[in-house]
Amino acid sequence: MTETAPRHPTADQAPQTTADLVEWYFEQSWTDGLPVVPPTAEKIAAAVQALGGEPGLVECRVPPRLGNLSREVLAINMVMAGCLPAYAPLLRAAMLALTDPTFNLNGVQATTHMAAPLLIVNGPARMELGMNPGCNVFGSGNRANGTIGRAIRLILLNVGGATPGDLDKSTLGHPGKYSYCIAENEEQSPWAPYHVEQGYGERQSTVFLMAAEPPHSVTNHVANDAEGILDSIVSAMSTIAHNNAVSSGSCAVVIGPEHAATIAGRDWTRHDVRNYLWMNTRNTFGEISFNHRYGKVYNRNLPRWYKREAEARIPIVPGPENIHLFVAGGEAGRFSAFIPGWGHMTSPVLRAVDGAPPASGGPICVDGTCRL
Repeated sequence: MTETAPRHPTADQAPQTTADLVEWYFEQSWTDGLPVVPPTAEKIAAAVQALGGEPGLVECRVPPRLGNLSREVLAINMVMAGCLPAYAPLLRAAMLALTDPTFNLNGVQATTHMAAPLLIVNGPARMELGMNPGCNVFGSGNRANGTIGRAIRLILLNVGGATPGDLDKSTLGHPGKYSYCIAENEEQSPWAPYHVEQGYGERQSTVFLMAAEPPHSVTNHVANDAEGILDSIVSAMSTIAHNNAVSSGSCAVVIGPEHAATIAGRDWTRHDVRNYLWMNTRNTFGEISFNHRYGKVYNRNLPRWYKREAEARIPIVPGPENIHLFVAGGEAGRFSAFIPGWGHMTSPVLRAVDGAPPASGGPICVDGTCRL
């Protein structure tokens, strides 16, 4: 693949007024469809400094165009998204996770599926950067959540070249392709934070990246036990319409704090929850294959050890460890969410913001990156 220069302006090309710059960026197709913040030299320099200086240092290459993400280019896209310089180390960690080969960013960027990278942040960085782990966690209203997610999208567009209709072939897309970034609500969680469960220390900050569909709402206002709430989540997971059903892989479940308190109040652990969800999803091979009405199509991407018999149960992911469980959202409200992944073509990646390995135990990690 022939690499072209990163798509960002030079001083002799750019108009001189802010109003003209905003329109000019639209004309250059350097936006995500919304107005961007014109990147001044001062703002770019501040972001580069937060990355450690050396503006020309290339952090990674971004598929499918394989553009070089130098610190300067990362800073430019950060500023355009509205980020503060303090967000820079977390954004770098997110891009290093996304460009890990196991994530398969090339496939995620070019697929006809609606998948978008979902970023979930754990550790002290959540509060230090002012992220929102609570009410309206997947929605609008928080600068850090909104602009960090948006900066990732601008990089995927401007450096990775994933322009809709060109290299981005997504049939429908989803709103997370503007910004899809949240933090775990560790303060309201009855369990250890996700990154601690994976072997990182409480004082380590991490980024978790997964190619994901939009959240599928789970409502249960009546159950006062763990099984009742989890059966509602099982119901959302037990369909043949999402990508995990026909392509396995990984998924995420985000449990609201009120649901989590009820579940943990019955002495259920995260381990219990993951295993219950995995064991009780109830798709059958006959359902996902349409009983071979259209030929043997819907079984080709499933693990070889799944039975190809009409009544055989087909788990949506190979094992409980492939269900990534988080607590997030507002303190009040009996809601949770199931978030399907893209399937077997990608693996989620967990990475420390500073690149350090887990403090103890956890998955096998190389250079601070864990393949989950």
